[in-house]
Amino acid sequence: MDSPVESVLGDTRTKVDKIVKGLRLRTVGDLVHHLPRRYVQTGELTTVDSLQDGELLTVVGQIGETRRFEYTDRRTGRTAYRVDTVLRTDGPSLRMSFFAKKAHMADWHVRRLPTGRRGIFQGKVGRFRDEWQLTNPQMVLMGTEGEDSAQLSLETLGDLYPIYPLTKGVDTWDLQRAITFALTVLDEVPELLPEAVRAEAGLVDAGTALQWVHHPLDHAQVTRALQRLRFDEAIVTQLVLARRRRALAALGARPRTGRSGGLLDAFAARLPFELTGGQREVGAEIEDDLDRDRPMNRLLQGEVGSGKTLVALRAMLRVVDSGAQAALLAPTEVLAQQHHRSITALLGDLAAGGLLGGADEATAVELLTGSMGRTQRRGPLSRLASGEAGIVIGTHALLEEAVSFADLGLVVVDEQHRFGVEQRAALTDKAGTPPHVLVMTATPIPRTVAMTVFGDLEVSTLTELPAGRAPIQTTVVPLADAPRWIDRVWQRVREEVERGHQVYVVCPRISGDEPEAGDGADAPDDDAPDRPLAAVEEVVEELREGPLTGLRVAVLHGRLPADQKDATMRAFTAGDVDVLVSTTVIEVGVDVANATTMVLLDADRFGVSQLHQLRGRVGRGGLPGLCLLVSHAEVGSPARGRLEAVAATTDGFELSRVDLEQRREGDVLGAHQSGYYSSLRTLRVLRDEETILAARRVGVDLLEHDPDLLGAPLLAAAVDEMERSVAGEFVDRS
Repeated sequence: MDSPVESVLGDTRTKVDKIVKGLRLRTVGDLVHHLPRRYVQTGELTTVDSLQDGELLTVVGQIGETRRFEYTDRRTGRTAYRVDTVLRTDGPSLRMSFFAKKAHMADWHVRRLPTGRRGIFQGKVGRFRDEWQLTNPQMVLMGTEGEDSAQLSLETLGDLYPIYPLTKGVDTWDLQRAITFALTVLDEVPELLPEAVRAEAGLVDAGTALQWVHHPLDHAQVTRALQRLRFDEAIVTQLVLARRRRALAALGARPRTGRSGGLLDAFAARLPFELTGGQREVGAEIEDDLDRDRPMNRLLQGEVGSGKTLVALRAMLRVVDSGAQAALLAPTEVLAQQHHRSITALLGDLAAGGLLGGADEATAVELLTGSMGRTQRRGPLSRLASGEAGIVIGTHALLEEAVSFADLGLVVVDEQHRFGVEQRAALTDKAGTPPHVLVMTATPIPRTVAMTVFGDLEVSTLTELPAGRAPIQTTVVPLADAPRWIDRVWQRVREEVERGHQVYVVCPRISGDEPEAGDGADAPDDDAPDRPLAAVEEVVEELREGPLTGLRVAVLHGRLPADQKDATMRAFTAGDVDVLVSTTVIEVGVDVANATTMVLLDADRFGVSQLHQLRGRVGRGGLPGLCLLVSHAEVGSPARGRLEAVAATTDGFELSRVDLEQRREGDVLGAHQSGYYSSLRTLRVLRDEETILAARRVGVDLLEHDPDLLGAPLLAAAVDEMERSVAGEFVDRS
């Protein structure tokens, strides 16, 4: 299995390089675990319902007619030959043409393609003289022995023919031939699972699974094989996470039990509203964690506006009451400043520790960002080091070496997916003993995803919205169908402003052709527009000079100086700006009660979850919210489908499932979470929920009875390898 893949490839160096580099298959083990993406029934013609010019097609067909023609080659003046073949499918027929300089070569084509012969054919579809053609076709013909490099002998060709994920210059039969040879010469396939585990789970052995997945007799064998291969991946992943949980529990931490009559009690007494049932329940779970002598490691997820920040603040106050400090790490300066403003406003004089007028129980709440100068930082750094400041809110600036704490007891990480493991470790390492950790995400995550990706954290979920949250109406504005509707969009914006309300206008770019926000890692790669995407700097001028003339329109994006961004947000919060034209810097944390409407331009360039987060910025002050998804996407396109899904529901958990079903887990979770191009090889967290649950149970039981996995050495080696690999980094970032 560890042999280089070259040992089973009999092709040229060029072909080997393409397989190694293009498909990242470096060993024989990589090769035999490169699984088919689908199977073609070799005994039947393939149904071809619709063809698209330029698409790569693999089809089982039957030769309907083959004819030879002579013609004069205009370049050489010599006689040349063309053989035209009609390939019948269960749909449109395809014409294939073969050219030869010699008569005997043309005759060879005629002999090997007689009427009635079946085969598997692959090539690009094109139109020529009102006929569909299969250009540069390659084929596997039934009833022939290896006539050329693309042929396969009959004994390797079953009723189901595997079609593999490919790269340019590599054909599916190249892989099928190499995998067949590899499985023939392998001494044995390593068996990860103890026999007792296999028997209990009803799984076939590893060797049988690989044989069946590559050379199945029927779909039942494919199902059994995939069940085994997915279980292998699930149990290795779950064992990595289970070991991580055990290691964290063994670290030890100082309990942070709070005190009666302290800061938390004072804050609770003056809170002007009731906590939701969910906030009380999650708060109790966090208090229980903080009371223990092992570090809390909890994920707090919730719907947009479910009150996660308030839950986190109560945890921070409890830690301060215990004589320790709490740090809130935010991914952007805008969000850090917003958290600082909202938390100090909530606390009032309880945030004025050490200042005239501060309450007796008060603490200092500091802000630390990268744009602050040395003089501005001196005071906050001193108060953190001395312990005078109980709470600090900041960006990556908190990770710098100059930042030290008297006793860091709790780390709250907001929008966790934007931070890598090294960054989180840099902050938790500043504590003398391991701090308690609470990570928050406003991106709802289905239970199975949370278990797979965040499996070493306990998960708390807030689904209930606090009182005063108004419903949000979401409407798709389809400019492909009705271009003039954009005029109504800006008219609607003016109407909201005339009622005394405020509006967000969100664009996927800052300026020109520079990518920003949705037009990047989070953007779906289909339906790419052939026109420039909306850009903040261009849109704001068009609005000021056109449909929104006379309104107070301001700009916000990531390239503005920090003080300008802060001033703009303060002005918008104070009601001094009517319309804020921005990028997705307002996606999370921004809370302006008077903002009732959001216009998302080129909305199809954002992911489903991101659209849900963005619209959560409106309807926060008890006033009904309106979100307009402006798009040029055509009816029936995947992009339009995504927008219609967002418009159809405000349930973030349902939308997160839609997002995962339409896109790879790695795309949804972001590059920081997913590690390499995909950390999950055969496993899909929604489809394979039962497999993941079963693997989790087996993994916990194995570690309970055999913590070092001495009874399953190959499984232990696979777990160790995953912990060291890129996939291990992916898990670690949870």
